[in-house]
This record gives sequence, C-alpha cells and structure tokens, in this order.
Amino acid sequence: MPATHIRRWKSVALATATVLVGLTAPALTATPAAATTTAYDSTYYKNAIGKTGTSLKSSLHTIISPQTKLSYSAVWGALKVTDQDPNNSNNVKLLYSGISRSKSLNGGDSGDWNREHVWAKSHGDFGTATGPGTDLHHLRPEDVQVNSIRGNKDFDNGGSSFTNSGGSLTDSNSFEPRDAVKGDVARMILYMAVRYEGDDSWADLEPNDSVSNGSAPYHGRLSVLKQWNDEDPPDAFEERRNQLIYTNYQGNRNPFIDHPEWVEAIW
Repeated sequence: MPATHIRRWKSVALATATVLVGLTAPALTATPAAATTTAYDSTYYKNAIGKTGTSLKSSLHTIISPQTKLSYSAVWGALKVTDQDPNNSNNVKLLYSGISRSKSLNGGDSGDWNREHVWAKSHGDFGTATGPGTDLHHLRPEDVQVNSIRGNKDFDNGGSSFTNSGGSLTDSNSFEPRDAVKGDVARMILYMAVRYEGDDSWADLEPNDSVSNGSAPYHGRLSVLKQWNDEDPPDAFEERRNQLIYTNYQGNRNPFIDHPEWVEAIW
C-alpha cells in the first residue's frame, strides 16, 4: 500500500466580502498559506526544514532532483492512474475543463484527451524528451481542443470562455484555469522552477511576471500564481496524485503540495 500522506494541521482562510448599505463590497483576498507539518519533514524534507529564500530553493532542488524518469509513451498509462476520476474509476479527470472522460479515449482526435504540459514545453524548448518533457508533476490529461486553445500561453487572470472550458478563460496572450485547479497549476509551475535549475543539460526554468515569454525558459505570471496558491490550497485529489507519483512512478514529490507556504518563503 502507498504511504499515507499525513497532515497534522492546515489552516487556510479566505477573507469574506462584506456588503454595507451604499458601499461596494470589497474583492475577496487570500490569506497566505499557513505553515504545515507532514510525515515527510523528518525524512524526505529533513534538510529543507527551517530554511527560506534561495537556501530553501537550493535544498529543495537537491531533494527532488533524484527521480525515475518515464518515457513519453509511458506517461499515457501513468496519467490513467494519477488522474483517475475519484467518482468513476473508468475515467480520468481533465485539468482545465473538469470533464470526466473515458481512460480509453486517449489520443489526438477531437473528443480525445491528450497530455498537457502545464509548464509549456516551448518555454525552455524541452519538447517531449525524457526529463522535463515527461515529468508527471506537470503533465495532466486534457481535452485535445482545450489543450490546443491553451497552447503555450502564460497564466494570468482574465479572458473569455470557450467550448468545454469548465470555467477556464483565455485571451490573446494568457490562460486562466478554472477556480478549482488554480492552485494546482501554480504549484506545478513552481515545482518545475525548483526541479530544473540548469544543472542537468536542461534549461534553467524560472517564473517571472511576464505573459510574453515565448520560447524563453520562463513562465508567468508569478504574482498571479502566488495568489492562486493561496486561494486554492491542495485538496485530496492533488495530494493523492503527489503521493502516487512519489510511490509508484518517479520517487520524488512536489514540495509545494506538501508545504504550500514554501511558495511565499522562496518568492
């Protein structure tokens, strides 16, 4: 049986909007992610506990870099396990659209789901090569057409709806995922920025505040990703996924799912 990911406590609060007569209600704001404690702090994360800033980022890079690497074809089978719909074991849950779709409909045709690189593979030009191009921590199932609509856009707030959007939005230069996975997206992007630091023949991936990164090894918008991390804390689906990747496939973890407060501690 896979190890159980234990949290002693986690407190995440969203400030509520107050409506007063004659006044406009203030926008919801996120409370920064509260400190967490996990069963891995005394073992896997032992050398990172208590650190902040570049020291924490460097320690986490050292911790999560050793991993079993999958081939791109092996990703198909892995996603059918890591992203299984908790309400239907025959289906996977698509990331941006939220649709539950048959595991057997993986492919490249309309109505199929394919392998979405959340850190767009052109941002650093790593393609689908074994390594960042096959890292399960940022690969998710998505509808073929929705995947195409997202393309290699940076992440930001705003835009218009589209077919099978599930609440996601897009405009000419950015993509906003549906509310339920905003934090998931942020933590996947920031995992990639810590895992790939340019010391293993791949580009040094880093977040920034731009939405016009093109083929540069950067992904934005950092300020929005930090907000999403606070607003949408890790849920059971995301935690189960992290655990399965650790125990069944790659042997490494996304530290920002275990410790979302480390986002603010580093950036």
